[in-house]
Amino acid sequence: MTPLLVLDSNIYISAVLFGGKPRLIIETALSGKVCLAVSTPILEEIQDVLSGSKFGFPSTAAREIVAEIASLAESVEPKEQVTLITEDPDDDRILECALASGADAIVSGDGHLLSLGSFRSIAVLSPAACVEKFQLVSRA
Repeated sequence: MTPLLVLDSNIYISAVLFGGKPRLIIETALSGKVCLAVSTPILEEIQDVLSGSKFGFPSTAAREIVAEIASLAESVEPKEQVTLITEDPDDDRILECALASGADAIVSGDGHLLSLGSFRSIAVLSPAACVEKFQLVSRA
């Protein structure tokens, strides 16, 4: 069975900007060894962060990156609203996507999510833990 993952927006952004294990997870999805699920709120957050003041991507470039992500991942529409992470309510959108998709794991670099360990039997993993758990390897 192919694992279904929900990646936090910070994982997509890290993959684009820095590579490493986040990029390995994306490459593994491209090769079909894992599947990804994403929701509109996650895509919107990626667009906002990339085109915001911190990274300053032109909006057209940010839109192209988001379109690539959308084409790679299964799009789901969350049905249940989650209000668990009071310190950063945007993190709840990741949990909602994971519930809607029936994900096997959430992958995040965010301390609020990682501190959960799991959410309703869905593992919450760092990129390194994801690579180890699902035995992801580089194509190189």
